[in-house]
Amino acid sequence: MRFTHETLPQRVVFAPGAAADAVAAEVDALDGRRVMLVASEREAALADPIAAGLPVALRHEEVVMHVPVPVAERARQAAAEADVDVVVTVGGGSTTGLGKAVALTTGLPLVAVPTTYAGSEATDVWGLTEDGTKTTGVDRRVLPRSVVYDATLLTSLPAGMAVASGLNALAHCVDAMWGPRVDPIDQALAGEGIRGLAAGLPAVARGEDAGVEQTLYGAYLAAVSFASAGSGMHHKICHVLGGMFDLPHAQTHAVVLPHVLAFNAPHAPEAERRIAAAFDAPSAVAGLAALRRAVDAPVALRDHGMPEDGIAAAVPAVLAAIPADNPTPVTIENLTALLRAAWAGEEPA
Repeated sequence: MRFTHETLPQRVVFAPGAAADAVAAEVDALDGRRVMLVASEREAALADPIAAGLPVALRHEEVVMHVPVPVAERARQAAAEADVDVVVTVGGGSTTGLGKAVALTTGLPLVAVPTTYAGSEATDVWGLTEDGTKTTGVDRRVLPRSVVYDATLLTSLPAGMAVASGLNALAHCVDAMWGPRVDPIDQALAGEGIRGLAAGLPAVARGEDAGVEQTLYGAYLAAVSFASAGSGMHHKICHVLGGMFDLPHAQTHAVVLPHVLAFNAPHAPEAERRIAAAFDAPSAVAGLAALRRAVDAPVALRDHGMPEDGIAAAVPAVLAAIPADNPTPVTIENLTALLRAAWAGEEPA
């Protein structure tokens, strides 16, 4: 067995109930004296106790899904005008993504405090949207220097949003199983991530705080495996659809995932066996289907704003983005069928 695996350099702190102290310690370790705190208005109640322990020079609240370029440019300008030396983000994937956009052009160190299971905090992937097109890239400057996970910050997340976000994390695991740079370490991490998410998400869906820490653990492993293995078919589809139709990120991933799994599993037998084993199910598709039933997962893209004529519009852009080594060869016909099933909420074929 011959492969090369690279682990991203990052401090990860699990600190249930102690985010404020943990973030202050991470900022101090970076010698931060003028902090830019990025948190949307709806995250203010979670961010306030963290801000109280930091030398905050700027609080920035303009957070927009998919990080439109003008929003990123305003955040960068605000950071420059306030002469900040560390960026701290408190929020979900869009908040982390905006912090990454600032770090990408300024080189400022980033400390991420997630309040969803998005996973962006553990990757060196950035994304920006302009004129309906979402562009992503990889750059070490955007990898947060530290991540502080505090499960208590996620207990107020509405069950529906928590489920969609957790399934987004699960998509990282599945895509990592056949990503363009996948190796056995990635697959081992992804398998353990699936186990954690499958164990925690049903409790989270029932509104039980006990499932949050297990789900957060799974989401972290999901992101680490994905960052190493690279973006596969699932994420390419979701990035195109999200940017083109301004669809909600987590729900889009939750809907598309079972269709991509059913599409690729027959041509990736080793990955399929690993996924099935992680679910403790007879097959990968059956395991995911059982979990989705247990958590009442989103089922149709049309329920989240995608127009029917968007299917044909999206196909060329998706085809151009999918890696050439995807397990199942992708054609206009089978991709169109997949997108139509996901749009209509049909059973994966």
